[in-house]
Amino acid sequence: MTTLTLRQARGRYLVLLGLRWFPVGLMIPVGTLLMLERGLTLPQVGLVVAAQGLVVLVLELPTGGLADAIGRKPVLVLASLLCLASVALLIFVDSVGLFLLVFVLQGIFRALDSGPLDSWYVDAVLAADPDADIERGLGGGGAVLGVAVGAGALLSGGLVALGPIGGFSALTVPVVVAFVFEVIALVALVVLLPEVRQARGVAALRDSLRGVPTAIGGAFGLLRRSRILLALVAVELFWGFGMVTFETLLPVRLSEVVGNPDDAAALLGPAGSVAWLASAAGAGLAPVIARRIGVAPTAALLRIVQGATVVGMGLLAGPVGVIAAYLACYLVHGASNPLHMGLLHRQVDGPYRTSVISLNSMVSQPAGALGGVVLTAVAGATSVTTAMLVGAVVLAVAAPLYLPAWRATRNAPVVVPEEPVPGGPVPASIPQARTGTEANPTDVRAIEPANPSRS
Repeated sequence: MTTLTLRQARGRYLVLLGLRWFPVGLMIPVGTLLMLERGLTLPQVGLVVAAQGLVVLVLELPTGGLADAIGRKPVLVLASLLCLASVALLIFVDSVGLFLLVFVLQGIFRALDSGPLDSWYVDAVLAADPDADIERGLGGGGAVLGVAVGAGALLSGGLVALGPIGGFSALTVPVVVAFVFEVIALVALVVLLPEVRQARGVAALRDSLRGVPTAIGGAFGLLRRSRILLALVAVELFWGFGMVTFETLLPVRLSEVVGNPDDAAALLGPAGSVAWLASAAGAGLAPVIARRIGVAPTAALLRIVQGATVVGMGLLAGPVGVIAAYLACYLVHGASNPLHMGLLHRQVDGPYRTSVISLNSMVSQPAGALGGVVLTAVAGATSVTTAMLVGAVVLAVAAPLYLPAWRATRNAPVVVPEEPVPGGPVPASIPQARTGTEANPTDVRAIEPANPSRS
């Protein structure tokens, strides 16, 4: 294979990323409503959605070792095939067991898909030019992701508004179209993503899998050694739980207000598209606000404000009020992301940043699963509004967990010897956390806007 130029590597990365996320945008507005249309109750919806989060939790670190052992392209192709299978099933399934299978397959797909494309891009760019500006492509990737999901959501609303087509219900049509685009994405992946790698084989795979328990133990050891990191990851627990309100319950709430699931799905298409643009706008505004009052205080304030927007979704009457609160929620969501991630980055030395982000993402999965089970159960037993109010409180009470990071920025750095992992030295693959008294003052100019989605 001829080494790609910088332009070729960046272009292929952005095309593949857009094709990866466009089908997701198609299915976001109809996912929950489709399950309800086919006879599931809200608690059952929460159960099957939780399965995806739990599968990602279990497989996120092992699949990283798999990509290292057999290569990025084979893992991405396997992920795409599993995604195709799950979407194909989603077109026809009508029972709890089969929906559970769909979300288990989606969980395996997401675990396999998390990271290899970005890693391929970085390697391809550095192979073409060791001094290349990789951040340009990664930043562009975030923009492409938002546009792709927003465009997919907009098209989804239009497809639902057209009504049933052939033997497919209005809510099923976007899923059929998503399947077509998943096929296109798989073909593009095979054609556009070249990879040169050493034949590392079964022995390398076995060694990678053997190292997984050590990596997991070391990652959780970070929480014990850094009170700031512990607090930040705890924020992710509350955040993951509370996100169920605007990712799963909002379509049901809008359906209640509008009076018809198809009409609600049609409204959610354009609303979802605008929500992603609002999220991107929030990411751009966050550093401006943080320069005035500080990153950690701004992040804490945004947790409270996001809780208030969820209260608005639960209590406001009429579709205009609910959608306005929904858009405000995504504006705050986008603003919160770069601030939270920036604080996380400052708790670990440069070579180990990815491990910290993986830890943060891994923790959010069981929190989202628990939120899906608990909040849908509350909605089924009482009302969707009550469940949203519970979720709003959970989002808001995470605000004080930013206090350790805020206090650390006011103290002079004091180097504290790091504690070794019990049973031996910390492996090179395990990140070294800074202690709570060692954090550097935050420079908001260094914070890059993160992806508006955390899923």
